[in-house]
Amino acid sequence: MYVIREKFFSIGDDFDVLDEHGTKVFRVDGKVLSARDKVVIEDASGTEVASVHRHLVSLRPTYEIRIGGEKAAEVRKKLFTPFRDKFTIDVPGPEDLTMKGDLLDHEYVIERDGRDVAAVSKRWLTIRDTYAVQVEAGEDPLLIIASVLALDLALTREEKKEEEKKEKKEKKRKEDE
Repeated sequence: MYVIREKFFSIGDDFDVLDEHGTKVFRVDGKVLSARDKVVIEDASGTEVASVHRHLVSLRPTYEIRIGGEKAAEVRKKLFTPFRDKFTIDVPGPEDLTMKGDLLDHEYVIERDGRDVAAVSKRWLTIRDTYAVQVEAGEDPLLIIASVLALDLALTREEKKEEEKKEKKEKKRKEDE
């Protein structure tokens, strides 16, 4: 199990990903946030092991995960999913994964071929503003954690867009008065 702090992108600082014993496993560099929504994941010794960045030109939110300098996956929102968001983790070959559940509240599973390979939940922890990622044996925890971070980037970006729309509507309403 891994522990991740929620809403770190709005703060933009670095933070550690811990294991269930409280030991630092990864460090996420949140200071590299840019127009491309990029974060760098480092191992405990400070060596970059993965990165997540947004594709600038795409029809739907798409984030590329690079592990060891190589493209490992693309995380993208499915286009037609009524009532709930769904994201696909497109890995090379036929082993794609799907994130589904309550993505906004960090209560969801990651599946491959209908089998749960990871689960994300805030309910497992009593620490405020954190959530846990449980990865099944045999799965790549770095890929799963990077995918969860890509989802957080996408959802944070959508929230900001919605807030900007509301602000523009409110400003226009005030100007019309």
